[in-house]
Amino acid sequence: MRTTALIASLTLLAFGVLADVQPQKDFDLRKFGGKWYRVGLAYDSLAFARYRSRFRISMGTLTPLSNGDAELTMYEMGLTGCQPISYVYEKAAVPGVFKYFSTRHHRVKDIMVVETNYNEYALVLKNKKIDKELTQVALYGRSQKLRPELVEKFREFSLSLGFSRESILTPSATDDCGPA
Repeated sequence: MRTTALIASLTLLAFGVLADVQPQKDFDLRKFGGKWYRVGLAYDSLAFARYRSRFRISMGTLTPLSNGDAELTMYEMGLTGCQPISYVYEKAAVPGVFKYFSTRHHRVKDIMVVETNYNEYALVLKNKKIDKELTQVALYGRSQKLRPELVEKFREFSLSLGFSRESILTPSATDDCGPA
Protein backbone atom coordinates (compact mmCIF):
# COMPACT_ATOMS: atom_id res chain seq x y z
CA MET A 1 0.00 0.00 0.00
CA ARG A 2 2.83 2.42 0.87
CA THR A 3 4.52 1.66 -2.45
CA THR A 4 1.34 2.53 -4.35
CA ALA A 5 1.04 5.82 -2.44
CA LEU A 6 4.68 6.64 -3.18
CA ILE A 7 4.26 5.90 -6.89
CA ALA A 8 1.08 7.97 -6.95
CA SER A 9 2.86 10.90 -5.29
CA LEU A 10 5.79 10.70 -7.70
CA THR A 11 3.44 10.55 -10.67
CA LEU A 12 1.60 13.63 -9.47
CA LEU A 13 4.89 15.43 -8.82
CA ALA A 14 5.68 14.98 -12.51
CA PHE A 15 3.11 17.72 -12.94
CA GLY A 16 5.35 20.14 -10.97
CA VAL A 17 3.42 22.86 -9.19
CA LEU A 18 0.23 21.13 -10.26
CA ALA A 19 0.82 18.34 -7.72
CA ASP A 20 -2.33 19.37 -5.85
CA VAL A 21 -4.46 18.60 -8.93
CA GLN A 22 -5.82 15.07 -8.61
CA PRO A 23 -7.14 12.69 -11.28
CA GLN A 24 -10.83 11.80 -11.51
CA LYS A 25 -11.85 9.81 -8.44
CA ASP A 26 -12.67 6.19 -9.31
CA PHE A 27 -11.65 6.75 -12.95
CA ASP A 28 -13.11 4.09 -15.27
CA LEU A 29 -11.21 3.73 -18.56
CA ARG A 30 -13.95 1.59 -20.13
CA LYS A 31 -16.55 4.33 -19.61
CA PHE A 32 -14.06 6.92 -20.87
CA GLY A 33 -13.53 5.15 -24.19
CA GLY A 34 -15.22 6.27 -27.39
CA LYS A 35 -15.51 9.38 -29.51
CA TRP A 36 -14.44 12.76 -28.09
CA TYR A 37 -14.13 16.27 -29.52
CA ARG A 38 -11.43 18.66 -28.28
CA VAL A 39 -13.57 21.79 -27.84
CA GLY A 40 -11.27 23.83 -25.62
CA LEU A 41 -7.56 24.30 -25.11
CA ALA A 42 -5.49 26.37 -22.69
CA TYR A 43 -1.88 26.58 -23.83
CA ASP A 44 0.65 29.33 -23.32
CA SER A 45 3.28 28.22 -25.86
CA LEU A 46 4.56 31.12 -27.98
CA ALA A 47 4.81 28.78 -30.97
CA PHE A 48 1.11 27.95 -30.60
CA ALA A 49 0.06 31.60 -30.34
CA ARG A 50 0.61 32.33 -34.05
CA TYR A 51 -1.72 29.46 -35.06
CA ARG A 52 -4.60 30.28 -32.70
CA SER A 53 -6.81 31.72 -35.45
CA ARG A 54 -6.52 28.50 -37.50
CA PHE A 55 -7.26 26.13 -34.62
CA ARG A 56 -10.46 24.12 -35.05
CA ILE A 57 -12.27 21.52 -33.01
CA SER A 58 -10.74 18.11 -33.62
CA MET A 59 -12.19 14.66 -33.09
CA GLY A 60 -10.60 11.58 -31.60
CA THR A 61 -11.45 8.07 -30.57
CA LEU A 62 -10.07 6.51 -27.42
CA THR A 63 -9.96 2.72 -27.28
CA PRO A 64 -9.31 1.07 -23.90
CA LEU A 65 -6.88 -1.85 -24.12
CA SER A 66 -7.11 -4.99 -22.01
CA ASN A 67 -3.87 -4.17 -20.13
CA GLY A 68 -5.18 -0.79 -18.89
CA ASP A 69 -3.44 1.25 -21.59
CA ALA A 70 -5.45 3.17 -24.18
CA GLU A 71 -5.05 3.91 -27.86
CA LEU A 72 -6.00 7.40 -28.99
CA THR A 73 -6.46 8.36 -32.62
CA MET A 74 -6.97 12.07 -33.21
CA TYR A 75 -8.22 13.34 -36.55
CA GLU A 76 -7.31 16.84 -37.66
CA MET A 77 -7.95 18.63 -40.93
CA GLY A 78 -4.64 19.34 -42.62
CA LEU A 79 -3.64 20.82 -45.96
CA THR A 80 -4.08 17.43 -47.63
CA GLY A 81 -7.35 16.53 -45.91
CA CYS A 82 -8.24 14.62 -42.79
CA GLN A 83 -5.10 13.34 -41.03
CA PRO A 84 -5.16 10.62 -38.33
CA ILE A 85 -2.50 10.68 -35.60
CA SER A 86 -2.32 7.73 -33.21
CA TYR A 87 -0.88 7.50 -29.70
CA VAL A 88 -0.65 4.78 -27.09
CA TYR A 89 -1.38 6.07 -23.60
CA GLU A 90 0.45 3.89 -21.10
CA LYS A 91 -1.31 3.57 -17.76
CA ALA A 92 0.42 4.83 -14.64
CA ALA A 93 0.02 3.50 -11.10
CA VAL A 94 -2.83 5.97 -10.53
CA PRO A 95 -6.07 5.42 -12.50
CA GLY A 96 -6.71 8.35 -14.84
CA VAL A 97 -3.00 9.14 -15.29
CA PHE A 98 -1.12 8.09 -18.44
CA LYS A 99 2.17 8.65 -20.27
CA TYR A 100 2.73 8.73 -24.01
CA PHE A 101 5.51 9.51 -26.45
CA SER A 102 4.87 12.55 -28.63
CA THR A 103 6.23 11.98 -32.12
CA ARG A 104 5.83 15.71 -32.78
CA HIS A 105 8.03 16.79 -29.83
CA HIS A 106 10.03 13.56 -29.38
CA ARG A 107 9.26 13.64 -25.66
CA VAL A 108 7.30 11.67 -23.11
CA LYS A 109 4.25 13.58 -21.90
CA ASP A 110 1.99 13.03 -18.92
CA ILE A 111 -1.80 13.01 -19.24
CA MET A 112 -4.27 13.25 -16.36
CA VAL A 113 -8.04 13.03 -16.60
CA VAL A 114 -8.95 15.58 -13.95
CA GLU A 115 -12.73 15.44 -14.23
CA THR A 116 -15.30 13.72 -16.41
CA ASN A 117 -18.90 12.60 -16.29
CA TYR A 118 -18.08 10.15 -19.14
CA ASN A 119 -21.12 10.95 -21.29
CA GLU A 120 -20.74 14.71 -21.81
CA TYR A 121 -17.35 16.27 -21.00
CA ALA A 122 -13.82 15.75 -19.70
CA LEU A 123 -11.13 18.10 -18.36
CA VAL A 124 -7.70 16.73 -19.23
CA LEU A 125 -4.32 18.05 -18.11
CA LYS A 126 -1.22 17.46 -20.24
CA ASN A 127 2.30 18.17 -19.07
CA LYS A 128 5.58 17.99 -20.95
CA LYS A 129 9.13 19.07 -20.32
CA ILE A 130 10.98 20.61 -23.25
CA ASP A 131 12.94 23.74 -22.38
CA LYS A 132 10.66 24.42 -19.44
CA GLU A 133 7.55 22.91 -17.94
CA LEU A 134 4.70 23.40 -20.37
CA THR A 135 1.18 22.48 -19.47
CA GLN A 136 -2.03 22.29 -21.43
CA VAL A 137 -5.60 21.93 -20.30
CA ALA A 138 -8.04 20.46 -22.78
CA LEU A 139 -11.80 20.36 -22.65
CA TYR A 140 -13.29 17.37 -24.44
CA GLY A 141 -16.92 16.79 -25.25
CA ARG A 142 -18.93 13.93 -26.64
CA SER A 143 -20.31 16.54 -29.06
CA GLN A 144 -18.83 19.71 -30.57
CA LYS A 145 -21.13 21.92 -28.51
CA LEU A 146 -21.12 21.84 -24.71
CA ARG A 147 -23.29 23.59 -22.17
CA PRO A 148 -21.97 27.09 -21.37
CA GLU A 149 -21.43 26.19 -17.70
CA LEU A 150 -19.00 23.42 -18.74
CA VAL A 151 -17.04 25.82 -20.94
CA GLU A 152 -16.95 28.26 -18.02
CA LYS A 153 -15.74 25.48 -15.68
CA PHE A 154 -12.89 24.82 -18.15
CA ARG A 155 -12.00 28.54 -18.27
CA GLU A 156 -12.02 28.87 -14.48
CA PHE A 157 -9.92 25.72 -14.03
CA SER A 158 -7.40 26.99 -16.59
CA LEU A 159 -7.22 30.41 -14.92
CA SER A 160 -6.72 28.74 -11.52
CA LEU A 161 -3.62 27.01 -12.95
CA GLY A 162 -2.14 30.33 -14.02
CA PHE A 163 -3.12 30.47 -17.68
CA SER A 164 -3.87 33.94 -19.01
CA ARG A 165 -7.26 34.63 -20.57
CA GLU A 166 -5.49 35.04 -23.93
CA SER A 167 -4.12 31.48 -23.77
CA ILE A 168 -7.58 29.91 -23.33
CA LEU A 169 -9.20 29.00 -26.62
CA THR A 170 -12.57 27.55 -27.57
CA PRO A 171 -12.16 26.97 -31.32
CA SER A 172 -14.73 26.99 -34.08
CA ALA A 173 -16.64 23.88 -35.01
CA THR A 174 -15.57 21.96 -38.08
CA ASP A 175 -16.95 19.27 -40.33
CA ASP A 176 -16.41 15.82 -38.89
CA CYS A 177 -12.95 14.65 -39.80
CA GLY A 178 -12.51 11.01 -38.94
CA PRO A 179 -14.35 7.73 -39.08
CA ALA A 180 -18.12 7.77 -39.49
